[in-house]
Amino acid sequence: MNFLTDPNIAFVLLVSGFVLAILALFAPGTGLVELGALFALALAAYSLASLPINVWALVILILGVIPFVLAMRKTRHWVFLLIGIAALVVGSIFVFRNPEGGLAVNPLLAGIVSLAAAAFLWLIGRKSLEAIGLKPVGNREAIIGKRGEARTDIYLEGTVYVGGEEWSARSRTRIPIGSLVRVVSRDGLILDVEPVSPEELAAG
Repeated sequence: MNFLTDPNIAFVLLVSGFVLAILALFAPGTGLVELGALFALALAAYSLASLPINVWALVILILGVIPFVLAMRKTRHWVFLLIGIAALVVGSIFVFRNPEGGLAVNPLLAGIVSLAAAAFLWLIGRKSLEAIGLKPVGNREAIIGKRGEARTDIYLEGTVYVGGEEWSARSRTRIPIGSLVRVVSRDGLILDVEPVSPEELAAG
């Protein structure tokens, strides 16, 4: 694990972990993205414990998640997306320091990785906010009772295809991918679904 004490590797792991975590926030799905984010952040946490850090940069990095949440769940405003990206870039670049207090990460690497992360998050965030804007807002209850297909395994979270659109979904019982589901309620952009029983399928 000595390679984790290299600030350049730690920087890449930290940025990757935050990017995957934010991607999971914007597009919840199978859980693989969440698992990847947890793994990368766990390795980055080991590096943070082993390397000198700038606490102020770490605070900026952590608080930078809040604008992403606001952009996705509350205001849906692009300015919060930009603030979150800026906090991620600044915090991750300056979080590691050398013994003299200067920047420990290679500036060229920091620039390339930060620009790539910022561009990726902007693309994903912009597409997600546009998709939210396309959700029907007229009759919020019209989708209740409709049938659809589970695009992922569903329990506490997952994805279904209902009414010509993909939705985030949850269920009180575990539903395998590919199963036919019925919408029982809606909470904002999340559908509560239940599996359609074999008897109902046989009855049509």
